[in-house]
Amino acid sequence: MDLDPLTLARIQFAFTISFHILFPAFTIGLACWIAVLEGRWLLTGRDIFRQLSEYWTKIFAVSFGLGVVSGIVMSYQFGTNWSRFSDIGGYILGPLINYEVVTAFFLEATFLGVLLFGRDRVPRGMHFFAACMVALGTLISAFWILSSNSFMQTPAGYELRDGRLFPVDWWQIVFNPSFPYRYFHMVMACFLTTAFVVAGVSAWHLVKRRFVDHAKIGLSMSLWLIAVLAPAQVFVGDLTGLNTLEHQPTKLAALEGHWETYEGAPLILFAIPDQEAEMNHFEISIPKLGSIILTHDPDGVIRGLKEWPAEDRPPVLPVFFAFRAMVGLGLLMVAIGFVSLWLRWKGRLYDTGWFLQTLRFTSPIGFLAIMFGWITTELGRQPWTVYGILRTEDSVTPALTAAGVLTSLTIFFLAYTTVFSAGIYFLVRLFQRGPEGGVRAPDLTANRPKRPFSAAPEAIEPGPSGRPTRISPSAAE
Repeated sequence: MDLDPLTLARIQFAFTISFHILFPAFTIGLACWIAVLEGRWLLTGRDIFRQLSEYWTKIFAVSFGLGVVSGIVMSYQFGTNWSRFSDIGGYILGPLINYEVVTAFFLEATFLGVLLFGRDRVPRGMHFFAACMVALGTLISAFWILSSNSFMQTPAGYELRDGRLFPVDWWQIVFNPSFPYRYFHMVMACFLTTAFVVAGVSAWHLVKRRFVDHAKIGLSMSLWLIAVLAPAQVFVGDLTGLNTLEHQPTKLAALEGHWETYEGAPLILFAIPDQEAEMNHFEISIPKLGSIILTHDPDGVIRGLKEWPAEDRPPVLPVFFAFRAMVGLGLLMVAIGFVSLWLRWKGRLYDTGWFLQTLRFTSPIGFLAIMFGWITTELGRQPWTVYGILRTEDSVTPALTAAGVLTSLTIFFLAYTTVFSAGIYFLVRLFQRGPEGGVRAPDLTANRPKRPFSAAPEAIEPGPSGRPTRISPSAAE
């Protein structure tokens, strides 16, 4: 592959945003989780909610810091690598990004100090208010970032003058056609990401029989959220797909893998798209189901990629597989939510070993789903920076050199590897440490033969000889 300045600039931006998006996605949901814990502590006065809030606030502080560091680097690239994009779209995108700073970031920065250091210095109500303001700040931040990115996907409320985009109607710009769907889709994804982390950490503590009371609260609350939001996310995703069909048909054709225009399009479950041959290899599909899902009509028309020139099509292979990975992870979330409801109804939510182990290993699937969704969204927009208006190749800085971008990319790679490795290591240590004030029950499985895990205590009863005899947890129940 010829590593020209454009390719390297795209790799650099993809690299930095791949790191950055993980931390805001986590902190948006985590800030709301902390606000809920603070609210329950304020209403009930139970110290266990205060201890949980303090525990997750430490994790939030580290994640927030890592997100800020990675976000600062990205903003400089608009001037160094993408000056033409900044020049053409700056009259619209500049104010949108600035609104995020003056509304959300200042709000978060102001009340984060109260949340972190004001626990015993301000009244309980004020501390709860600070937690709510930090949570609100993260949601406002997501609002402006998604609005600006959605404008790049479905531009509206603008006019072109002298080759530049000028605002005509700010209401249409902010609430452009794809923004409402993408905002709720992203915020729900952030909540699910946090819920799976909380569930995974809580399950790990239950397996180790540490901080059991705290872990049960975290597990129960996070699984309620997963059981409700995961199916709702499928519904919001369907609405987003319908919006994409209307406003970005080339993206939809790529993620569905359709080369020809169909009446009654099939749903392609698996294929290997061949962009040069304009066909799919090893295709497995279900007739008419694609039109049913996308148009809610078994004979609905789905346009194929061949209706557009080859230079206007996105890279089909990565978009096709990233979309299926995102959908597959979403369906796994739905399944976990349903299983949790069944186990809750059976009274076995906290002592079903295989389910707790599943939650441990699926704790990062929210991050993976967001990454695959972001790949689908951003690669699916190509070859446009602003869809249908400004091409990516026309957005790069004219005097940019491959050597310059490669040098900065190498520096970023080394710096990110060092900083984020240390940050993630510290987060893992915090996950393992558990809440302050929690009871550290011993790990009873450390020095005995392994057997299927149960969180229920073993019962002891006299044997025939009068000696104590252990019976299984299930028998004790």
